[in-house]
Amino acid sequence: MKLAVMQPYLFPHIGYFQLIQAADLFLIYDDVAYIKRGFVNRNNVLAPNGVIRFTVSVPGASQNKLFSVLEFSGDVAKVLKTIEHSYSTAPYFENVFPIIRETLEFEDRLIASVCQKGFEGVFSYLGIEKQFKKTSDLEYDRSGTARDRLIALCHEFGADSYLNAPGGRKLYSKPDFAEKGIDLKFVDSLPVAYSQGAAEFVPNLSIIDVLMNCSPTEVECLLKGYYLA
Repeated sequence: MKLAVMQPYLFPHIGYFQLIQAADLFLIYDDVAYIKRGFVNRNNVLAPNGVIRFTVSVPGASQNKLFSVLEFSGDVAKVLKTIEHSYSTAPYFENVFPIIRETLEFEDRLIASVCQKGFEGVFSYLGIEKQFKKTSDLEYDRSGTARDRLIALCHEFGADSYLNAPGGRKLYSKPDFAEKGIDLKFVDSLPVAYSQGAAEFVPNLSIIDVLMNCSPTEVECLLKGYYLA
């Protein structure tokens, strides 16, 4: 069984969704410290005049607090208007915008809950079944190092493979996991390109841009555009 674990991000880039796609079970890592000034609560979309950033505020955000105790602001009208203005003429706007709205207006404002709602909405739209759990809901050994915690989560679910994003190469080594009976692999993306209705392709935008411009079949093909190393 292949397990992936990652902090929650709001409509992240396609590489994050490829990590979900590659795993049999995806754990939303919300019992760790919040990442301030990162892309947890913001990302980039493509407006008619170029790239713009949307942000949903997190009141009281601090790197001294866990994700599991922090909530997104309920004031999302401006963000919804930004996305609507950016993609109102996109080919799949009518299908995708309701997913964005339902996620951003989700009643449970906890960061992990809103992000999970978005993940589930995207994969449901694509007709792909995926399993998600929050680590804050689990009973496992949290006393060790970051590596030890991940190994404990693998053992909790009987996973023989742990999948990580490419940036994990700076943090974890294959031998350390192998001695615990776990095959550490990294999900590396192949080059991504699709029609954005613009003259020059702009990479690394929010998954919103992919969904707005590509059919579900095309999105699914892009989600499979990775290799395990």
